[in-house]
Amino acid sequence: MEDETQMTDMQSLLQEQYLKSLAGIEDGQIVTGTVVQLNNDYVFVDVGYKSEGKIPVDEFIELPKLGDKVNVVIVNKEGKGGQIVVSKKRADAKERTEALREAAENKTPVLGKFSKVIKGGFEVDLGADYKGFCPLSKADVNRVEDPESLIGKTDYFIIDKFHSSPKMKSVVSRREYLEKIIAQNKEKFFSTVQIGDVVQGEVKSFTSFGAFIDLGGFDGLLHINDMSWGHVTKPKDFVKKGQVVQLRLINIDPETQKINLSLKHMQPDPWMNFEDKYQVGDVIKAPVTKITNFGAFIELEPGIEGLAHISELSWTKKITNPKEVVNIGDVVEAKILGYDLDKKRVSLGLKQLMDNPWDTIAERYPVGTVLKRKVVKLTNSGAFVNLEDGIDGFLHMDDVSWTKKLKNMNQFCKEGDEIEVQVSRVEPENRRIRLSVKNLEGNPWQNLRKSNPKYSLITGTVSNVTDFGVFVKVAGDIEGLISKYNLVGPDEEYNDKVLENFKVGDEVTAMVVDINPQTQKLSLSIKEMIRRNQESEMAKYMADSKDDGDTYSLADMLKAKDEEI
Repeated sequence: MEDETQMTDMQSLLQEQYLKSLAGIEDGQIVTGTVVQLNNDYVFVDVGYKSEGKIPVDEFIELPKLGDKVNVVIVNKEGKGGQIVVSKKRADAKERTEALREAAENKTPVLGKFSKVIKGGFEVDLGADYKGFCPLSKADVNRVEDPESLIGKTDYFIIDKFHSSPKMKSVVSRREYLEKIIAQNKEKFFSTVQIGDVVQGEVKSFTSFGAFIDLGGFDGLLHINDMSWGHVTKPKDFVKKGQVVQLRLINIDPETQKINLSLKHMQPDPWMNFEDKYQVGDVIKAPVTKITNFGAFIELEPGIEGLAHISELSWTKKITNPKEVVNIGDVVEAKILGYDLDKKRVSLGLKQLMDNPWDTIAERYPVGTVLKRKVVKLTNSGAFVNLEDGIDGFLHMDDVSWTKKLKNMNQFCKEGDEIEVQVSRVEPENRRIRLSVKNLEGNPWQNLRKSNPKYSLITGTVSNVTDFGVFVKVAGDIEGLISKYNLVGPDEEYNDKVLENFKVGDEVTAMVVDINPQTQKLSLSIKEMIRRNQESEMAKYMADSKDDGDTYSLADMLKAKDEEI
């Protein structure tokens, strides 16, 4: 009996002590406990008041270990069976509420995660059942083209408007946080880096003149000319979008905020030792790297490219596209024709390694050579005649005939016709050969001049009657002109009716008063023919009278002449 009494007194004492231990805590209070036991369903936490609370394991994102400290909220200090009831979830929510409230007041960044796309923006998980709304325009410093690409991304946000109730979404901005970070990065960059430093960045975008490199939210320019010591046509040949690259800082301007970067300056300038390796006249063997409409680029070594201009690819062929001779990847031999170290240019030639057919052209086609060749092209002024592969001679319209004037070359020949020509002039220095058809025949003008010198009589056929005279065609198909005032005798007066006496096809005899083979002009005169005929008759009359022994004065001769008439 005495033992039972002592036992009852002991229980009463313990109960009293337990109640006293709970007197220092209140429902809703946050306390720190120690993990003392774990099983598949609960985590048991000693809150330090001679009582253990149990917490369902689903309230933990990551299960704690024995001895870990855990903050909990006292839900009921006198729970069922006298066991204290605690909640970690409520403690997390309460702590998160205060943390978010303080962050909103101080504009302190808070961690959040884009959870889903909603109308006008995104829902952001701020933890402990708190949700935020981030407008689309405040999700990034750049325009968001694909909203779904941000889902699941965790980053910091600035709370613009905080709601303590988890049922309402706080308004948050990731852009504001990023702008602060960018400003800090930019300030640090401009205050610490110097020209010549190596910096790291990510290739962001391309333009026709280079690439923009993201240096931490702000851009530097990698110009196309700073990508390689050699020739660059496409920036994408040297860097790729999203690639992280090491670049050298070559220019920085804090006032304009411009940053210039270089990839080529990460390597020594190969042009510095160019003259130690190459000289004018050297023959190099190297690959073709690029082809343009004006020539082909050939890489002498990494960073040094030379240009073989289209005009330096062949002595004779008229090349319209360098691909007719070379292709990208071809390894070719070329001669160094010149270089400019200041402009970093090298001129190369392929044709210089081949014999120049124009050097011996005069020996192979001396003036006077007669050939039969094909017409390859007609122009407004003549025709090109192919003499051999890559070499054409030119036949001008004026060299087709001594007498016929062509209006166009189609009157004489067409492309593809084989014609007989004579080499009339060779100009190796200008790469020209002149041809002639009319020289195959004798010059009719020279022949006419020999057979019909000045003041000789010539007979021809009227070919045309004009207001200013009559054209007469004579031997050699040559046309001469009798001007209208030379159509009548010296004693006659000219009037326009005289022209009616001449018809096309009539045979006419006149006197040659001028013939010029160089200008190809023939002047005829009936007046001069009559005048000289009269003088001849008078001279003969005087000679006959002298033989009869009579003496006459000039007046007597004229009187006698009149009487005869």
